[in-house]
Amino acid sequence: VYTDDWLDDAKRRSVSLDETPRGSWASSIFDLKNSSPDALLPSVLERTAAEDMDRRNTEARLQGRHSDLLGLYPPPDEDEAVERCSAIEVPKEHCGQRIMVKCLSLKFEIEIEPIFGTLALYDVKEKKKISENFYFDLNSDQMKGLLKPHTPHIAISTLARSAIFSITYPSADIFLVIKLEKVLQQGDIGECCEPYMVMKESDSTKHKEKLEKLRQQAEQSCSRLGRFRMPFAWTAIHLLNIVSSVGGLDRSDPDSDSGTADFKHVHNFIQYCFYPITNITIQVFLLVLMKEGDRLSDEDLYKFLADMRRPSSVLRRLRPLKIDISPAPDSPHYCLSPELLHVKPYPDLRVRPTKEVLEFPARYVYTPHTTYRNLLYVYPQSLNFSSRQGSVRNIAVKVQFMAGEDPSQALPVIFGKSSWAEFMNEAYSPIIYHNKSPEFYEEMKMKIPANLTDNHHLLFTFYHISCQPKQNTPLESPVGYTWIPLMQHGRLRTGSFSLPVSVEKPPPSYSVQLPGMKWVDNHKGVFNVEVTAASSVHTQDPHLDKFFTLVYVLEEYSFPFRLKDVIITEANMEGELKASMAALRGALLDTCVRFLHQLLNKLIQLIVYPPVIAGQIVNLGRTSFEAMTLLVNQIHKNLEGNQDQHGRNNLLASYIHYCFRLPTAEPAVPPSGESLSYDMPMQYATLSRATARPSSLHLSRSKSISNSNPDLASTPVSPDEEVQRIIGSKVNCACLLKCLLHEELALQWVVSTSTVREAALQQAWFFFQLMTKSMAHHLFLTSKLDVPRRQRFPDRFVDDIAALVCAISADIAGRYHKVYTAHKATLQARLNSSLAFFLNDLLSLMDRGFVFNLIRSYYKQVPIAPLPNPSSLNALRMDFTRIVCSHEHYVTLNLPCSTLSPPASPSPSTSSTTSQSSAFSSMVQDQGVATMFELSVPFRQQHFLSGLLLTELSLILDPDGEGVFFLHKKAICAVHSLLCSHDADPRYTDPQVRAHIAQLYLPLIPIVMETLHQLHDFSDSGNTISQSVAMAIAGSPLPHAKANASLSAECSRTLLVCFLWVLKNADAALLERWVSDLSVLQINRLLDLLHLCVSCFEYKKSLERINSLTFKKSQDMKARLEEAILGTIGARQEMVRRCRERSPYGSQENVRWRKNVTHWRQNTDRVDKTKAEMEQESVVDGNLATEASLIVLDTLEIIVKTVVASELKESVLGGVLRVLLHSMAGNQSALFLQHCFTTQRALVFKFPEMLFEEDTELCADLCLRLLRHCSSSVGSVRSHASASLYLLMRQNFEIGNVSNFARVKMQVTMSLSSLVGTSQNFNEEHLRHSLKTILTYAEEDLELRDTPFPEQVQDLVFNLHMILTDTVKMKEHQQDPEMLIDLMYRIAKGYQNSPDLRLTWLQNMAGKHCERGNHAEAAHCLVHSAALVAEYLNMLEDCRYLPIGCVTFQNISSNVLEESAVSDDVLSPEEEGICAGKYFSESGLVGLLDHMVTGTINEVYKILLPIHEANRDFKKLATVHGKLQDAFNKRMFGTYFRVGFYGCRFGDLDEQEFVYKEPSITKLAEISHRLEEFYSERFGDDAVEIIKDSNPVDKNKLDANKAYLQITYVEPFFDTYELKERITYFDKNYNLRTFMYCTPFTLDGRAHGDLNEQYKRKTILTTSHAFPYIKTRINVIHKEEIILVPMEVAIEDMQKKTQELAFATTQDPADAKMLQMVLQGCVVVADIPSQIYFTKRCEDALRKNKALIGPDQKEYHRELERNYNKLKEALGPLINRKIPQLYRTLPAQTTQTQRNSYSRSSLRRVDC
Repeated sequence: VYTDDWLDDAKRRSVSLDETPRGSWASSIFDLKNSSPDALLPSVLERTAAEDMDRRNTEARLQGRHSDLLGLYPPPDEDEAVERCSAIEVPKEHCGQRIMVKCLSLKFEIEIEPIFGTLALYDVKEKKKISENFYFDLNSDQMKGLLKPHTPHIAISTLARSAIFSITYPSADIFLVIKLEKVLQQGDIGECCEPYMVMKESDSTKHKEKLEKLRQQAEQSCSRLGRFRMPFAWTAIHLLNIVSSVGGLDRSDPDSDSGTADFKHVHNFIQYCFYPITNITIQVFLLVLMKEGDRLSDEDLYKFLADMRRPSSVLRRLRPLKIDISPAPDSPHYCLSPELLHVKPYPDLRVRPTKEVLEFPARYVYTPHTTYRNLLYVYPQSLNFSSRQGSVRNIAVKVQFMAGEDPSQALPVIFGKSSWAEFMNEAYSPIIYHNKSPEFYEEMKMKIPANLTDNHHLLFTFYHISCQPKQNTPLESPVGYTWIPLMQHGRLRTGSFSLPVSVEKPPPSYSVQLPGMKWVDNHKGVFNVEVTAASSVHTQDPHLDKFFTLVYVLEEYSFPFRLKDVIITEANMEGELKASMAALRGALLDTCVRFLHQLLNKLIQLIVYPPVIAGQIVNLGRTSFEAMTLLVNQIHKNLEGNQDQHGRNNLLASYIHYCFRLPTAEPAVPPSGESLSYDMPMQYATLSRATARPSSLHLSRSKSISNSNPDLASTPVSPDEEVQRIIGSKVNCACLLKCLLHEELALQWVVSTSTVREAALQQAWFFFQLMTKSMAHHLFLTSKLDVPRRQRFPDRFVDDIAALVCAISADIAGRYHKVYTAHKATLQARLNSSLAFFLNDLLSLMDRGFVFNLIRSYYKQVPIAPLPNPSSLNALRMDFTRIVCSHEHYVTLNLPCSTLSPPASPSPSTSSTTSQSSAFSSMVQDQGVATMFELSVPFRQQHFLSGLLLTELSLILDPDGEGVFFLHKKAICAVHSLLCSHDADPRYTDPQVRAHIAQLYLPLIPIVMETLHQLHDFSDSGNTISQSVAMAIAGSPLPHAKANASLSAECSRTLLVCFLWVLKNADAALLERWVSDLSVLQINRLLDLLHLCVSCFEYKKSLERINSLTFKKSQDMKARLEEAILGTIGARQEMVRRCRERSPYGSQENVRWRKNVTHWRQNTDRVDKTKAEMEQESVVDGNLATEASLIVLDTLEIIVKTVVASELKESVLGGVLRVLLHSMAGNQSALFLQHCFTTQRALVFKFPEMLFEEDTELCADLCLRLLRHCSSSVGSVRSHASASLYLLMRQNFEIGNVSNFARVKMQVTMSLSSLVGTSQNFNEEHLRHSLKTILTYAEEDLELRDTPFPEQVQDLVFNLHMILTDTVKMKEHQQDPEMLIDLMYRIAKGYQNSPDLRLTWLQNMAGKHCERGNHAEAAHCLVHSAALVAEYLNMLEDCRYLPIGCVTFQNISSNVLEESAVSDDVLSPEEEGICAGKYFSESGLVGLLDHMVTGTINEVYKILLPIHEANRDFKKLATVHGKLQDAFNKRMFGTYFRVGFYGCRFGDLDEQEFVYKEPSITKLAEISHRLEEFYSERFGDDAVEIIKDSNPVDKNKLDANKAYLQITYVEPFFDTYELKERITYFDKNYNLRTFMYCTPFTLDGRAHGDLNEQYKRKTILTTSHAFPYIKTRINVIHKEEIILVPMEVAIEDMQKKTQELAFATTQDPADAKMLQMVLQGCVVVADIPSQIYFTKRCEDALRKNKALIGPDQKEYHRELERNYNKLKEALGPLINRKIPQLYRTLPAQTTQTQRNSYSRSSLRRVDC
């Protein structure tokens, strides 16, 4: 009891600094009175009714709360979001990586004539030109003026000097080739280039006349021959060199290359093209063609380009051309398309444009045509006029595009070159001087008409150009003609042609070759030309051409029609059409893809409009369906890289999304009436699914609201409004379609044969989406959106859909039982998700009850899977459920407001006019609350979708089921994702609406409660090893291995946050009614779950936070490691589980490189986060922790409110308070703590008996938590904690029978002592403010002013303040563990009369020892604690099986007798407060004994066994006996050192000697270094000195300014009688009080001398207590010295050697090496005194060695025997001689020497 006498005694003891480190009582009062209190809470001293208090607390808690809990939690895992599809790309023109080339300048040394340039890209490896030509010139106005007569009009589009090139397939073999031309003049190329190479403008004086002459010649040539060109020079830029130089690669020559086209270079090129870098301006040398122009073909060009890679090029060089290469901007200004159309932005038509250059990709590019393009390219290649008679040397080819045979019908469709007209009706090739068989390199680009006829053709006219003006000689003389008809059998003719050339001008009607025409070289092909087309009109594929032609014939009904050699009539039309559709599989895939949209449109048209031939309707539905199926499959198989995660090909998805529309027969007026309101802006929208989150979400932590339309911004007026958003472009049609596409597709799919059906199933998603969009269009076109859903579609179609879904569901389940491969598993998963998306879409279009029946049929067809691989089907079911539940109107579909009465159908259809706003208008009617919280049949019928989801979750989480890690994650993520969508949906922000939605998830609460034992234990720190694991590592047996939690930390955390979401949003009244029906067991389980939630969401400080990914992995790996160590899972199960977790569908080959499996995305868990990001994360995490804790607090209030009136409160309220205390113990925000303290005060106010009449443990924990927060650095927290502590004292005072509050007084004192002893960051200054606040409350409490209460509060506070002064002293010695333990020891000793406080400090000491790894000392602290408890239990109750006091424990340690009670009157059982802690009970004593791990475990169990036997606890008895089997193993004990302190710097330690206990095998150097380093830091490096010897220290010889340490290794010392009882290794290392160390010396002062001079000093030390003790150093209280004379020294050495021989001889198993080492030291040395015993031991050892050695050691053994014989001979006279003195009678012993160990009290036996 805390009486005044006790306090006075405490004050008296505090004055003595010898016993305790406290200061004076007066100074403590002075310090406290001068402190300032924290702010007082105004309502603390008011008396308020419990109801008003609860109402006020609830209102305060609800203020400023976060409405969306999941907005604070990390977003759902994107990898699990199966309901999302990738964004469908808008169909657009193909564009590769784009570079912009700007031609800056072309400067020669002389400027005499205009020069024209051409740019194009070539791929040397593919030997292909990969771009069209870009023509430019950089001529001055003066030079351009020379050509003015020939170019009267120059289009601005031909003045471009910059071009944008596209490269689809970057390669290390791409060159930018630049060709230059000049106006034709007399002479070959070499002659014309000579002046440019030898003359300079600077030498104008030297070559003035020659330059002038050249200028005149150039002017004449331009005037006369300005229309004609000749080749001049060329060069090429290896793009790899340019890019490599940017990437940092060294190139000695810009034109040279090593020739290694590795991937690094290609990567550099790609990097260059993608990343904006500074423009590269390069100067390139122009290479002159040295020969006469006979190597101008592309084949020769490729050889030249290969030559350019070699450093030594034989090509001659001209001066440089300067160009600029840079990445093309995204939206360049003033850009022209390849057709010369203006590309926006194009602000000013007068600005010089940039041209986009059409790419000819090196390989196929699978992209549909999206723009109109109809270009023709003509490439004259070579001409052979060697046999042509006449003057035909300077040959030019004129090309014309003719619409007829009349010369006037040449069309102006040829694109002009640089500085020319935009379009021309003729074009000339460059001329090779004096060459009758020229090779050409010209490209002629034409924009041909869309509708070509048989009259359109290309006409080639060959001219001889006269370079010199001669009389009667025309400038151009025609020398040949030829032509190519462009259309043949309705197809465009392209390819390579070898044409004969007519000598004469063709007559009229020359398209029919008339006999009698004269041909060059006897009608042989002498002119080679290539014609290619880039056309979105002409397919250039015979299969596609035939199909499109037949469809055209049907549409126009133009029978008969000639198609090649076949006449198409009505009779054979059907067969030909079906054959052409079947032949589509033979078409080139690239062509099929380019004309994909038109192809699918025509196939759909044949389904929708069955053709009528000869009056009969021809049903082509089956054939069209098969052709479409095969086409779609072909595209999928060949374009695997172009798919999303669901296997949907982007090209096909894009077609459905943007291009598909139901074909209409003819334009008509739009539907009349209200259907006009459905008109929308022209757009291409469809059933698309969002990938990005809505921009309205600030935290971006939820999926999109609308699964069907990511652009949904407004609140839908009706559930059917999404159908209007599904509709594609605005379609107006008044007539009904003859066949409905969706009906026909469903029918054909159902009746299809096995091959076609399998092909359709492969790409089921395509046909599902096509059907869905067709249904939506049909409803819109027929104005059926307002029609009841059951009447929208005919029964036949509904039956087909049901049959189709049933068949596909069965197919999904059936594939599971077939041969299981990765490919089939992938197909199964895709088919499953396609069906789920289809049913999701049907919920927007069809009767919802019907769709729910389809879903139900799926679940019947795909059951819970049996072994061997259950996870795959379960994963499919889970994915299916998640996709179906992702519907935009998911909440409405679940009927959140209806009562739980079984409906007629699975879910009746909601009226299409039901608005979202009225969905939550009804209130929950009175019903059985229990069914709302269970997955009962009424719940699952009424809330169909949420019932499905929660049922799947429950099955997967079932501990007896086969749920594995990835299934847990999949199921939990599905629920989490849905709840996130609710939080982010603006339609559901109203709290009442949220409550209705939470009603859909109420069964989640019991599900999580059932899963409690499977959840991850968040109370353990992630880095610690559990005790069982540590024991397993140490090799100890595990009698009861506890099964680990089956859920990972990540899954557990997500599941708990979903659980909290339901608690937060559910109706509080509903929760109250549910809790009131729960049993005590269920409520306690709920409280355990809340306890876990507090641990789970506790805020981690920024330094301790780790990113979620690492946390998840480390936690999972830790769980696996523990399982492996503990053996709770076998190797086989681990392997099977890993296989299952790797993939739900088995192994997948090459997953890393499969784009459809691997989703590359930015890592949100990256480590290199900015400080701002880290701070933002900390803020969000802090808010999450606060909100989670407040939800727990709300739930606790509901539980308290519910159980108040029931009989369960005694068993429940303790659990409530434990959760509350646990939440106080963690890192909590100040906001939460304020509400937590108000709840705690209300709880204590309403149920004081819970703390003060029952379990004292709760009171102790509460006091500890409050005191900890009283030392908080936050003022508001201290204010609330102080108020709670004061009210706790007052409540205890008012409820007590006497005017005292002893229990709180004792518990507060103990708690503070515990805090002081264990907390590292305890702040006494902050606590001083709180103590002052409590004093202030006591002074201002008017009601109790006249009672003893204020004075008692003051006494308690002053005592607490004195304890605070202990902390100051302890902090000073924080780095000195021995001094710190000594200090705590003295404090504990000061509480000798207060068992509770002494017990607290003993436990504090045990904690400190555990921190340092001193487990023996920690165990002995528990021994002393148990002895103390036993001493006072014996005085409190008389139980024969309990120990009779601390004397029972003296066999464990002789030190425990100091725990004896000082006197009986210390304990007054009639008063409260003393021995009221949880340990002062039988169970507390058993708990202390169980935790002891001492060497004398058998003695501990001697005390425990009677208690367990009395309690009939046979399970614990079995455990005890099992542990006893391994209790006597050899252990590693401590090493001991004597440490002496000398010098005034040590203060009280001066001239004190201690024995230190150090860890085993500690070396002398180690402890010396540790102590020297520590005291050097404290006193200075030069102030500490180690005394190296063990001799007595003369203090007079020491430096007074230094601190000296003398450290000596000591060994336990036992007298002979003790060794008889200390037999085992343990006996010789336990209960040690005497130690010995030896010091050798000689009489003349040397340490060592000859044998007859060697003396030895044995120093025996006795300590005040026996080791091990509750301290690691113990004072030396007695010292004794024994001097051994030389003979005694020699005898002792001989005895030691004899013992070594005996040990080596008897060792089992024998150690030959050890035996020989000992023998060698004995028999080799023959001059030492000996005895018979010694020689006998040597003889035994030799005999043993002879039996152990091998043949190689026989000589060594003989040498040992010879030495032994010499030794024996030398000792013979001594052994055989009888010494008379040995036979004298011994005189009687008169005195007892000091060496008698019986006289030493340390070893005196104590009888029990």
